[in-house]
Amino acid sequence: MILFPAIDLKDGQCVRLVQGEMDQATVFNADPAAQAKEFEDQGFEWLHVVDLNGAFEGKPVNGAAVEAIFAATHLPIQLGGGIRDLDTIAMWLDKGIDRVILGTAAVRDPDLVRKAAHDFPGCIAVGIDARDGRVAIEGWAETSEMTALDLARSFEDAGVAAIIHTDISRDGVLEGLNLGATLAIAETVSIPVIASGGLASLDDIKRLLEPRFAKLDGAITGRALYDGRLDAKEALTLIAERYARHGATGQY
Repeated sequence: MILFPAIDLKDGQCVRLVQGEMDQATVFNADPAAQAKEFEDQGFEWLHVVDLNGAFEGKPVNGAAVEAIFAATHLPIQLGGGIRDLDTIAMWLDKGIDRVILGTAAVRDPDLVRKAAHDFPGCIAVGIDARDGRVAIEGWAETSEMTALDLARSFEDAGVAAIIHTDISRDGVLEGLNLGATLAIAETVSIPVIASGGLASLDDIKRLLEPRFAKLDGAITGRALYDGRLDAKEALTLIAERYARHGATGQY
């Protein structure tokens, strides 16, 4: 299992939102590149980066901050937010981003996801952000009629590298991951699934490492990491020890 620290970008700063509300943003670091380097120094293996302004505007907005993060760290990066066409996907991958996350595009233009996954194997993830089981789009401003499970099933044979499932009701409120809903997706498709939204403490990490959640490939942590509720060293040590005992690396 990989633990992804989240860097959410709003107006060039590293912030956390509550349930996706842009007017409830807390700035945790005005220098996202420095934050990325700190995560690397703490021992994380990946970065999860989201252009929040881009998600609302439908195009990259915090590109300079993303490039600064990329320049500051050697960690692989998965990036989402405002990526809605093949040219933007190719642009980010050409710059060195390792994985592009498509959310709104997965609902509005599923053929784009399939073509991108074909053209850039291993580099395309689908972000499924759900509110009461239904997929939210346009920076979570709209809720579609499609269910999270149906959207996941629709990409079963598309060749996407991962699905990132976020329970919006839990995002940023530290109430724990919705592992039941995330596991339901993981048990429905063969695509690797990453849990997101609500990770609050070391107890959540312990729960993720229970055998019944072995199908999950990772989890994203944000606010708990920034405000100190989750200690990075403790979490990463626990994960490493769990996989050392079972002879696995925890990598994809």
